[in-house]
Amino acid sequence: MLILSIDTSGKNGSVALARGDAEKFHLIATSPVEGGTFSAQLIPQIARLLSENNLKKSDIDAFAAATGPGSFTGLRIGLTAVKGLAEIFRKPIAAVSVLEACVLTSGIKYDDARVFAALDAQRNEVYLGEYLLSRGIATKKDEVLVTRDEFVARVQGRVAVTPDEELVKAARSAAALRIERPTSADIARIGLQKIARGETVSVEELDANYIRRSDAEIFAKP
Repeated sequence: MLILSIDTSGKNGSVALARGDAEKFHLIATSPVEGGTFSAQLIPQIARLLSENNLKKSDIDAFAAATGPGSFTGLRIGLTAVKGLAEIFRKPIAAVSVLEACVLTSGIKYDDARVFAALDAQRNEVYLGEYLLSRGIATKKDEVLVTRDEFVARVQGRVAVTPDEELVKAARSAAALRIERPTSADIARIGLQKIARGETVSVEELDANYIRRSDAEIFAKP
């Protein structure tokens, strides 16, 4: 199965092409998309990636999308691109939370492990996900926005993973591990596994996982 994955949740983004299924994974190519250029460069980068590998959009069998949390603008652009392509070619979509991807790329192998994943949300806040990790599947228990103090309190004595070094230091716990931030290649691999399990979403169901409300909502006048 040929899958195209898109991650525009962070300051910078990327797209990836891969083949595989639940057991096998082969990364064909990946391409970065610079932050601030998502609206102008995302579609051209997808076209270039396909062209360089002698592929067409119609060759794609499925899509995987990083749904957040993260940049409001970036997520809207990335998910709009996935929605448009999936609707035109009538292909399945796998939605992947970045917090979920942090757990699944952490290298933790325990079964029935309760694992927290954290991302810096700025403003002294943290995106915090709680997952049950078992047999390579991360089942969401909760995803919330908390203060740094609340983050420290919640992860004490627990296993926590994050790509943010400052959060590792703040956790003050030997069980807090720094990991690399998941990429579009990771989103593709996780997406293939989800599709094999039948965990897909429709174009209408695909939505961003912002967790935090937008500034427009927070500061809107009553």
